[in-house]
Amino acid sequence: MDAIRKVPELSLMSFVNGTNNDKTTFVNNLFTGLKDYGFIVLVDHPVDHKLTSKAYDLIHQFFQLPTDVKRSYTCREGGGQRGYTAFGVEHARNSTLPDLKEFWHVGRETLVNPKFKSYFPENIWPKEIPEFKDTFLRLYNGLDMTSVVLLDAIGMALDVPQSYFRSMLEDGNSILRPIHYPPMSADTPKNAVRSAAHEDINLITVMVGATTSGLELLDRDGKWLPIQTNDKQLVVDSGDMLSRLTNDVLPATTHRVVNPDDPTTNRYSMPFFVHPNPDTMLTCIPSCRGTGEKYPAINSHEWLMIRLNEIGLLKK
Repeated sequence: MDAIRKVPELSLMSFVNGTNNDKTTFVNNLFTGLKDYGFIVLVDHPVDHKLTSKAYDLIHQFFQLPTDVKRSYTCREGGGQRGYTAFGVEHARNSTLPDLKEFWHVGRETLVNPKFKSYFPENIWPKEIPEFKDTFLRLYNGLDMTSVVLLDAIGMALDVPQSYFRSMLEDGNSILRPIHYPPMSADTPKNAVRSAAHEDINLITVMVGATTSGLELLDRDGKWLPIQTNDKQLVVDSGDMLSRLTNDVLPATTHRVVNPDDPTTNRYSMPFFVHPNPDTMLTCIPSCRGTGEKYPAINSHEWLMIRLNEIGLLKK
């Protein structure tokens, strides 16, 4: 009988506050988890649960607003990197069917280096929900700081200096995306799913545990593995940019969100897509070269635009 596979559950605070042995254990387990599964679950972390609960309350309020009100917050600039994206706009790469979701984007509010200003549209805030801006900026900052800690740990496993990831994360073009997957309807396209199988574009994704199940990863053995979490936990997966940097030592993880057994249910999730700054070159890390580099170096912004076009967000 095959052993039941389960995504590793790790304590981030053991890395933040633990002994040297604790830190080493966390680094090894994080690296192994991302290498073997592509996903890990953080059972503890610095992001306040009261804050994430408040954020879920607010996105529920927003997505219940009339469609014309939501659409008034649409931003076409930079592939919709701020504000509202309507239901059915995004699709998985190489798929003709739309994903069954609508979402909102929050980006970096302040920059250290003003030269990046042209890459960062102004954030948009729904005036109907006064607490939205403060809550989501606080959540953005908390997840942003958490991502720095995680990439410090990944960097230790990859034998790069601490400055390696930190320099590219300064003014990183990271995006917080609250998502609503509404109930199924008679108009739902045949064979469409809430989120078709895909890999994330970025370095890593740090996601607050969703309100209901549905997330599945494609395990390294080719089987779909459900990810069960609660809203006190964070889910972390590896994306395309990290895959390119590590020569597939840490591959991008294929995952999806399947349709529910009960078609009347809503689902909400809040992934934080961790991106480097637009100047970053995605060049293979020396410790990962092995017998040769699989991917040519490419600028991270150029790579982002290619992928946004492929999933329908740059199309008018």
